[in-house]
Amino acid sequence: MAQRELYAFAHLPTAGFVPAGRLELTETGTTVDASTFAYGSRYLERAGAVEIDPVSLSLKDRAAVRNQMLYPAGGLTLFGGIRDAAPDAWGRRVIEAHRKVPANSLPESVYLLEAGSDRVGALDMRATLGDAGRVGVAVVHRLPYLLEAVERIELGESIPARLTDLFGSGPGAGGARPKASVRDESGLLWLAKFASRSDTFDVATAEAATLRLAARCGLTVPETRVVDLGGRNCLLIRRFDRYWVAPGQAADVAQLAPNLMLHATVPGEGRIELRLPFVSGLTLVGCDEMESRIKGYADIAAAVRRHAHPRVIRADNRELFTRMVFNILVSNDDDHLRNHGFLLDPRLGGWRLSPLYDVVPRPGVAYERFLHLQVGPRGKLATLDNALANHAAFDLERPVAVFCMVQVLSQVARWREHFEAEGVRGRLIDTLTPAFRALPEVASAELRASLQRAGLAI
Repeated sequence: MAQRELYAFAHLPTAGFVPAGRLELTETGTTVDASTFAYGSRYLERAGAVEIDPVSLSLKDRAAVRNQMLYPAGGLTLFGGIRDAAPDAWGRRVIEAHRKVPANSLPESVYLLEAGSDRVGALDMRATLGDAGRVGVAVVHRLPYLLEAVERIELGESIPARLTDLFGSGPGAGGARPKASVRDESGLLWLAKFASRSDTFDVATAEAATLRLAARCGLTVPETRVVDLGGRNCLLIRRFDRYWVAPGQAADVAQLAPNLMLHATVPGEGRIELRLPFVSGLTLVGCDEMESRIKGYADIAAAVRRHAHPRVIRADNRELFTRMVFNILVSNDDDHLRNHGFLLDPRLGGWRLSPLYDVVPRPGVAYERFLHLQVGPRGKLATLDNALANHAAFDLERPVAVFCMVQVLSQVARWREHFEAEGVRGRLIDTLTPAFRALPEVASAELRASLQRAGLAI
């Protein structure tokens, strides 16, 4: 058993990274046995201080946490907000390749420190208060070199010195697929998702087209691009935890227009890049990975009511319900709690649902299909009847929930047309066809009649 002390730094609009508090970990080998956190007194005095974790480390009452040793809620051994700042499966493989060690062999404290300063959100973890951040994001024209490193890591090989620095702090991107953070010529930050050796189809093109289809359904999605790397497509997704403002706006970001989509702002004219704090649905629900298997969309909706800013609760839960419907229709069963996220909006001073991400159709032949999360009273069964039966959990009246379904169905029914317009080739469309559900597969005759009365052309 070992004790390890780390320092959390938070990125604030007017000050950049500042010390936020001290994390103490008790570790046995690769296992975190316990953790505590104490906010710094000077940090709590800052007007723009942001909370590290809305569940266990809330700053709604700063006096209550001043000079206090805080513990993770719900019996967790590690704070959810700090867990979100750690690298996921792919990032860990990158770190292990750097260090030339076996898989999953390092203490969690090492993974937390090695993820780097460009990790998702506005948090960084450092060994001492005097440590500088590690920033080393690659640029888009170096994507082919990153692909070479990806292939070596997937094969279990070490990364040559000439490729090591290209990943920079890419390990902080999280997720299981090969990826790295890159900047384009204008300075915009993107998440590059590479093809994997285990892919059975062009996942990059499929994910990009599916996200754009989701946008047609009225869902909030980040900008995407697909680039060809020597015959293998790579998906670039605009990082939605970054935004750009004029220097004079950094001191008063709360005055930014409420209808401005922060994740769509761009560099130029002297604008500076700021960061948005991020936590996963796993953190907001307040559970660990094992417990998440029995959680559902209703649990996320309940967490939204507890922790999201009051002005966005109704809209966020309506969007959450609509995302569930979309996942049912496109057979996206990778909808676990880490694949739902929340951002701290500086204009609200509170949390709200992040743009949609990690949505890929999964072709299948089974008539009955299931999502990862619970849908309704019939568990994970991916049907619209099951979803509609739980409409009250999202604060939706039944007619409103039906209307949300009509919005999604009217666009998903034309998915082939939309995909062809995006340049998706016929072979990939044929491969993906079994993923898209026909209405009789997911809706009873009674529900189909309700959908028709609500305006759906059947």
